[in-house]
Amino acid sequence: ASPLTQDDIVVDGLFAGAIRLSHLREMQEGGAHCGVAGGPSDMASFAALLRFFDEYADEVVLAKSVAEIRAAHARGLVSNVFCWQSATVLGDAFNSPLGTAATSLRAFYEVGLRQVGLCYNVANAFGSGCLEPEGPLTRAGHRLVEEMHSLGIILDVGGHTGERTTLDAIAISDGVPVICSHTNIAAIADNYRCISDRVIDAIAGTGGVIGITAVNDFHVRGRGNTGPTPHVGIEEHVDQYDYIRNRVGVDHVGMGTDFVGGMAIPYGGGINAEIITTDMVSEPWRFIRGFESIAELPNVIDGLRRRGWTDEEVRKAMGANWLRVYQQVWGG
Repeated sequence: ASPLTQDDIVVDGLFAGAIRLSHLREMQEGGAHCGVAGGPSDMASFAALLRFFDEYADEVVLAKSVAEIRAAHARGLVSNVFCWQSATVLGDAFNSPLGTAATSLRAFYEVGLRQVGLCYNVANAFGSGCLEPEGPLTRAGHRLVEEMHSLGIILDVGGHTGERTTLDAIAISDGVPVICSHTNIAAIADNYRCISDRVIDAIAGTGGVIGITAVNDFHVRGRGNTGPTPHVGIEEHVDQYDYIRNRVGVDHVGMGTDFVGGMAIPYGGGINAEIITTDMVSEPWRFIRGFESIAELPNVIDGLRRRGWTDEEVRKAMGANWLRVYQQVWGG
């Protein structure tokens, strides 16, 4: 029997790109009820995304609160939360000599933006990415973090954001849970996209959650490795969950798959190698064996149970931890 009941809401803390039909179908097949997805940074593209929700209104909703996530689940619908993996688009507004920087962020909050990452692998107006881990949170970054907390937008650090910028942002987030939506463990694989024990401890110290990706190379590929890497499976994936649970407790681990929902990534053809380097991800881009889409989620749940995770621990990692943080930050 599954450790999850019909009342449990399974949450993927981050999947790549905006939701599309292929990913919706995979979520339904795998038993995932809510997904946080990257969305557009201009209103015209956002309007196009809204048309998707209109077209499939009997299957999926754009949720802006935990109450709306729960209401969708009660109706048998999937819910989607709108996020940005990087705040780069706001850089001009927050460094402009004229106007009020907060206005542009609030506009997107009003249409549903509920989670924002600071940087994407490299530096921007707000701080530094994981490829430049020593760069600090900037003056504009300080203001952005404060505005996010004021509005009730979840601060997403680590992973794509550099270590010093991450720790600086956490240091000014008193009493607010901070997350890393999708990453892996540097102590297991010293990949630029993985987070250190120091960052793990700092995020847990805020009451936040760390989402574990299913990206194969983040499990096994270290810095400077430009050769092929092995294709690992569920056991190596569960090692990541175990690591967080054993270090800071089960309340601080979640799922953040980074799945692309049926969209192939032609590595070397469509990816900027200055931002996603060859020692970060090797060709071909792939996810772990046995969890190559959210449709295979039962394999992860089975893997956790084989490790001796209790039903309650599985429920926390599969969604309850994310919902706790969402409730704390979003309110309502």
